[in-house]
Amino acid sequence: MSNNTWELVDLPPKSKPIKCKLLFKRKRRVDGYVERHKVRLVANGFTQKHGRDYFDTCAPVAMIVTIRLLIAIATIYKLVIHQMNVKTAFLNGDLDEEIYMEQLEGFVMPGQEKKVCRLRKSLYGLKQAPKHWHQKYDQAILAYGFNINESDKCVYTKFDEKRNGVIICLYVDDMLICGTDLYQVQLTKRIMSSEFDMKDMGQANVILAIQIVRDDESITLTQSHYIEKVLKRFNHMNCAPVSTPLDPSVELVKNIGNLVSQLEYSKLIGCLMYAMTCTRPDIALAISKLSRFTSNPSELHWFAIRRVLKYLKKTINYGLCYGGYPSVLEGFLDASWIVKDQDHASTSGWIFTLVGGAISWALKKQTLITSSTMDSEFIALASASKEGEWLREILYEIPMWPKSLVPISIHCDNQTTLARAYNHVYNGKSKHIGLRHSCVRELITNGVITIDYVKSSQNLADPFTKGLPRDLVNKTSREKGLKPMTKYHQ
Repeated sequence: MSNNTWELVDLPPKSKPIKCKLLFKRKRRVDGYVERHKVRLVANGFTQKHGRDYFDTCAPVAMIVTIRLLIAIATIYKLVIHQMNVKTAFLNGDLDEEIYMEQLEGFVMPGQEKKVCRLRKSLYGLKQAPKHWHQKYDQAILAYGFNINESDKCVYTKFDEKRNGVIICLYVDDMLICGTDLYQVQLTKRIMSSEFDMKDMGQANVILAIQIVRDDESITLTQSHYIEKVLKRFNHMNCAPVSTPLDPSVELVKNIGNLVSQLEYSKLIGCLMYAMTCTRPDIALAISKLSRFTSNPSELHWFAIRRVLKYLKKTINYGLCYGGYPSVLEGFLDASWIVKDQDHASTSGWIFTLVGGAISWALKKQTLITSSTMDSEFIALASASKEGEWLREILYEIPMWPKSLVPISIHCDNQTTLARAYNHVYNGKSKHIGLRHSCVRELITNGVITIDYVKSSQNLADPFTKGLPRDLVNKTSREKGLKPMTKYHQ
């Protein structure tokens, strides 16, 4: 009530109020310890009608790629990283729509039983609540001279003539503040606290269940506690570890029999996919293949996914480390021209690294059926080029990053693809990749990317397209920045 979230009014004719309820939750730390108990009033937004109760609901959040990129930049420039949390963030948004809500059962105001709540502020559960919160935050922070990064709308920067300043990364209500010195960080904290009810969490330790471990020369992102929780949940904490996430000799095929524990399989895929997208690119191929059978898993698929758990058991202390060389952005790509699958779809894989650690990676089935290895490699090149251009644009808008950006070097192990990329003459026999060819040629001509040859044994994207033996798995993991930590229980 102190926030003036609503006022009690009579319900207008032909208006229908939405209901609400109390939501109880245990707030846990990354190690599973219950930090506190929370209770929150939540509106039943699922009963809202589009065009009456809400219109636009779009609200951006920071990409996990952006968070890793900022961590790498913090490593290069020795930035101070602190964290803040906005208390009851969604209650700060100002509503444009006219929304009425019933009084909470058990908390009805005496003598005003027939009145309803006319919402003035957004409330958790409303479909438009994230959008209004982000608009409110934008208005507040822009008023203090911050600039929005156009490539990621949740990144804000403010620097003076001496290049002293801060970079803010906002993920809903979690805020990473990267400053050139402690004074700049504290100044930003005072600004945020003057606008919103904030919780100062000091030096950043955990963001999105990812631990941030820092020493003098490097910063490591690890999900050891999260992986430990997954292993316990699916009863694999005491399993026998293995050295590779995928057995190349096992061919995964569609299940033609009865499905086996489909719901549990889906839950496990979801848990492993979160680890894969955040800090574990080494299991990308295994999760990509196994997720294709989520609707109808068999014992063979369960055998393969248990192997991933056994691999994670052996590498539970691995972390994504930033602190090596070179301090330039470079990419690797590879493609697998699949002829055994029933859909004959190829697979694209690419990865970008900075200061010795992986920044961005992806593994996707191609939507276009290709007739040669070169075609499939070129489609992977086009996808990697788009990602490289986006990463370059983010870096360009970071004030401390040098503005004389060199082209991003993308390494490919197919010389025919390189020849096609640098050939300005259009070949009519490749009409199906003509648009991609034009896009890649434009990026090369404009100095955004360069394409270089690399041996398959040195291609970091090679594990995204084929299962590798133990020695190569260890080698490529180290080159991606995945290194064992001596201790992961903090």
